Amino acid sequence: MPFNPGRLILARRRRAMTQTRLATECDIDARNVRRYEAGDASPSEETLTAIAGALKFPIAFFFGDAPAVLPPAAASFRSMSTMTGIQAECALSAGALAVAVSDYLNQHLTLPVSDLPDLRGTEPEQAAKELRSAWGLGNKPLPNLVHLLEVHGVRVFSLVDDCKAVDAFCITHNDTPFVFLNTGKSAEHSRFDAAHELGHLVLGHARESTGERLGRDIEREAHRFAAAFLMPREDVLARAPKSINTESIVQAKRRWGVSAVALARRLYALGLVREWHYKQLCIEMSRRGYRTAEPDPGTREQSQLLKKGFELLKGQGIGRDDVARALSIELHDLECLVFGLVMVPVSGEGHGTRRGRAALTIVKGS
Repeated sequence: MPFNPGRLILARRRRAMTQTRLATECDIDARNVRRYEAGDASPSEETLTAIAGALKFPIAFFFGDAPAVLPPAAASFRSMSTMTGIQAECALSAGALAVAVSDYLNQHLTLPVSDLPDLRGTEPEQAAKELRSAWGLGNKPLPNLVHLLEVHGVRVFSLVDDCKAVDAFCITHNDTPFVFLNTGKSAEHSRFDAAHELGHLVLGHARESTGERLGRDIEREAHRFAAAFLMPREDVLARAPKSINTESIVQAKRRWGVSAVALARRLYALGLVREWHYKQLCIEMSRRGYRTAEPDPGTREQSQLLKKGFELLKGQGIGRDDVARALSIELHDLECLVFGLVMVPVSGEGHGTRRGRAALTIVKGS
């Protein structure tokens, strides 16, 4: 295959490099980098070797098919006003690599197909109730939200180390929904992020371009959806602490797998605490440092679908290094996207859905 300029763009953005910095790293003229990316010229063997070394991608990567292009308007980024263009490009490029990993798995395995309902125009709390009903979840707490998303066809990947400025984001690519989570946050924060991104998906935010003017309203909608989906009104009203204070909230939060701050906010939204009381709770939690260090932390959710998928591939003699080689990426890049493939069940009182096993099978002839 000929040199693919789109892959150079992806690799450069994945490493959060500008064209000028890449040129400096490779001791070449920045104008040449622009020409390579525009498809007006191809680098010499010597120059391509320098570029591959600077970007830490195998040379073969630059000769593959055109990569997935994920425009910023297709992603549910938060705080676009404070996120730099480089940070957004880095996250989207990591997303494009995740799409390639997903495509590879689809070629070798039968993965769950998305059954997300289209709830555009539905009020967030009602949308959460309708989704729970559609998935047969009732009002019980959800023990593993990542696994639940995977069962219903959402591909969940972790954000790589150099995308830590991004909390989470989601996209829909070729009718397949993707959620990317920042694993540097607390387990509770990451779990709420997953529900937040699910809200973007079912409410249609990740399918349409939105202007900055609507950004805050959309984020509030996704936040309200996440709170209602993780902490159903009926269950919270039935199981809320009788005496609501910081200690009782910390004890109760484990039932729903949320942060103390998120539960306090939900109790206030449901009218179980008055505004003055809620503000005092927030002040006390901030004083104790609960906004940055979660008390009595839960266990982080991780991908079960990816773990099972790679186990099936291993049974066919295909290891992780083989997958990375087939995609012409470094093994480290693959492992950053798939949570290190360590499966740890999330503690919790609920039992979730009994549908909850992702049906993975080997594709015949693969």
